[in-house]
Amino acid sequence: MNTTIRAEPCDQIAAFWNDHATVLRREAADGVFHGLASLHSGTFADMVRMVARMPADERSGLVIEKSGDRQYSPAEIMTLAARIDFPA
Repeated sequence: MNTTIRAEPCDQIAAFWNDHATVLRREAADGVFHGLASLHSGTFADMVRMVARMPADERSGLVIEKSGDRQYSPAEIMTLAARIDFPA
């Protein structure tokens, strides 16, 4: 895959983990003002790492929204954190 800038080669795995993401409360994630309700933001890898380290009861009320409006549930977050290509 190539980038749109000068058609340079793109590392898809690095791009996936380095994409921008935000942590939101689950109940605010689908609201009109969900963009204003973010608790934390950073790279997708950092947000997965942070949420995965939280106690399960705290994590259960959160979602991660990755650029492109894709939301990840707590179960998906834990699966991502266990992937072999998850950045150390």
